[in-house]
Amino acid sequence: MKPGGTEGGSGIFLLGGGLVLMALGMYLFLDSVKVQAGQYGWMSGMIGRGRQGMETTSMGIVFLPFLIGVGVLFFDASKRWAWVLAGLGLAVISIEILSRIRFVMDMKTTHLLMILCMVAAGAGMALKAFVSGSRIQANQQKSGEDE
Repeated sequence: MKPGGTEGGSGIFLLGGGLVLMALGMYLFLDSVKVQAGQYGWMSGMIGRGRQGMETTSMGIVFLPFLIGVGVLFFDASKRWAWVLAGLGLAVISIEILSRIRFVMDMKTTHLLMILCMVAAGAGMALKAFVSGSRIQANQQKSGEDE
């Protein structure tokens, strides 16, 4: 047994240092990614392909089911089919917006490798702290059973 009755703070240092290193690496990785809107989404891509690749100038057709559903709901809110139409229209609009998102990473390869090494080293340090902590507990339980 070591002075103070514990094995020391190396496990806590490894765990804390590993988590900080991993978090810093993930922050730098996510900070280097730019989010842009692409030219076509799910629905607009299908419409463009259906027109032999011709570019569509208006995507108002995506809003049509939603607007019809909302209009009917303002007239008579008890119509179940209007609720379904408005919900489906909102879902199609959401899918169209989300499918246009494009991620662009603008960094040097050496920076990417350093960031990935930071994340891997932090994960390794944290894992080592967990493994050494479980070994210490197993040894303490074993020594308690021997007495």
